Amino acid sequence: MKTLLLSLALVMAPALAADKKADAPVPAVKDQQVVTEHSVRIHGHKIEYKATTGTLVLKDDDGNPTASFFYVAYTKDGVDDPSKRPVTFTYNGGPGSSSIWLHMGGLGPRIVKVADAQEPANAPYQMVDNQDSILDTTDLVFVDPVGTGYSKAEGKKKGKDFWGVKSDKEAMTNFIRLWLTKAERWNSPKFLAGESYGTTRSALVVNDLEDHGIYINGVILMSSVLDFSTISFTPGNDLPYITYLPSYAATAWYHNTLPNKPKDLQAFMKEVRHFAGTEYAAALFKGSDISAQEKAHIIDKLHQYTGLSKTYLAQTNMRVSGSQFSKELLRSQRRTVGRLDSRFIGIDGDVAGEYAEQDPADVALSGPYTAAFNNYVRKDLKFKDDSEYYPLNYKVIMNWDWGQGGWRGYTNVTEDLRHAMSTNTKLKVMVCSGYYDLATPFFASEYTFSHLGLEPQIQKNLSFTYYPSGHMLYVNPKARAELADNLRSFIKKAY
Repeated sequence: MKTLLLSLALVMAPALAADKKADAPVPAVKDQQVVTEHSVRIHGHKIEYKATTGTLVLKDDDGNPTASFFYVAYTKDGVDDPSKRPVTFTYNGGPGSSSIWLHMGGLGPRIVKVADAQEPANAPYQMVDNQDSILDTTDLVFVDPVGTGYSKAEGKKKGKDFWGVKSDKEAMTNFIRLWLTKAERWNSPKFLAGESYGTTRSALVVNDLEDHGIYINGVILMSSVLDFSTISFTPGNDLPYITYLPSYAATAWYHNTLPNKPKDLQAFMKEVRHFAGTEYAAALFKGSDISAQEKAHIIDKLHQYTGLSKTYLAQTNMRVSGSQFSKELLRSQRRTVGRLDSRFIGIDGDVAGEYAEQDPADVALSGPYTAAFNNYVRKDLKFKDDSEYYPLNYKVIMNWDWGQGGWRGYTNVTEDLRHAMSTNTKLKVMVCSGYYDLATPFFASEYTFSHLGLEPQIQKNLSFTYYPSGHMLYVNPKARAELADNLRSFIKKAY
C-alpha cells in the first residue's frame, strides 16, 4: 500500500506543481517612471527641466493591461500655470519606427553630433546640447508606438494587435489621453508633431482625439504622406512620377549633374513644379496616344531637369521610379544616392544593377543614433532596461494592417484631417518638407493639401516650410535651425 501511495505521489507531483504554477498570480504590469533633473542652453538662455522616462500601461475596459508605452517627457521647471505652457507629443513613422530620430537628432534637448551628408562614422559618438531644441517654447513628450523602442504588448495582447492603421491610431489616442490625465495637463495647449508615417498617424489621431474632447491647437507634419497614391509606383498610377520630379531635379542640382545648372534652387523648383503639373502630367495622361514629337519634347525636358540621359528616359517610357533614379543618377561615377536624403551617396557591388543595395542615408545615421540613445537613456536618464531597444522594427511594417486594399490600394487619411480641421476651425497645420527627400517628396505634399477640400477660411490655417535637407529635416544643421525657428513661431501663434 505504501508503495502504491508513493507511486501515486510521484505521478501526481508534476501535475500538482503544474497546476500550482498555472494558478500563480501573474505579476502586475505597472507604470514605470524615473525623473532626472537637467539644464540646457538654447540660444544663450539656460533652461532648467525635468526628464521623466518610463512607461505608461494601457488597459482595457475590464482593467486588464494591453500595452506598455515607453516615453521620455521633458518639462520645463518653474512653470506656475501649466495652462500657459504648451506640450507637444512627438513620434516618428515607419510604421515600425521609434521616436529616436526626432529625439536624438531634431527636437530633444540633447542630440548626437553627426557629420552632415557624409559616410557613416564609428563610435565613440558625441552628445551635445541642442541649441535648436524647442524645449524653450513647449514641453516635449517623445513616444514609441508598440513594437518599437521599449514599448510592447501586455497581458493577452500581441504586438500584431497594435500593428495597423486603425489599432495604432486608437493606441496613440489612448496614450495621449492617459498622459494628459496623469500629468494633469488637460488644460495646456496641445500639439502633435509627427514625421513620415507619423504624419499619417497625426491625421488620424487629431481627428480621434476630438471624439474624446481633446482639441489640438496645432499639428506639425514633417516629411508628410497622407495619400499613399502620391508615392506608390505601381502599374497604372502615373501620379508619383509627377510628384517626384521636382525632388529628382533638386537632387541633380545638388550633385551637379544637370546640363545647365541654374543658380537659384527655389526658382528652379518653381519652374519644374510648373512643368510637372502641366506638360508632363498631360503627356503621361495620353499614354500610348502621345505623338512621337511630343514624346521627344518631354524627354528633352526631363533630361534638362534630371540629368538622366535621353536614352535612359526613352527606355523607361518617361517614367522613372524613385529607386531607379537613386541608382541611375550617379551610375557613371559608380555611386548611388540616398532615398531618405539624396545628398548622401553610397557604393554598390553591382554597379549595373537596377536597385540600390542599401540607403546610404539610413546607413550613415542608424549607427550613431542607436548607440547614442542606448548610452543616453541609461547614463543620463537613469532608465534601466536590458531588453533590446528597437529603433526600427521590421516585424512591425512587414505585419502592418493597412486596411482594405493595403497601402498599395492607396491608404488615404486626408478625410480624417479635413474633418478635424473643419470641426475645430482654429486647428493650425504646418507642413514641413525637404528638397532632397526621395521617400515623401514635397510636391506630393503640395498635391495632397491642394486636394484636401477645405473651405477657404480653413485653408488659411495651413502653412508650408521647405528646407535644404532630406526626409529627416534636422540632419542638416542649417535646416535644423530654420526648422526650430519656424516651429517656435508656429506654436506661439497657435494658442
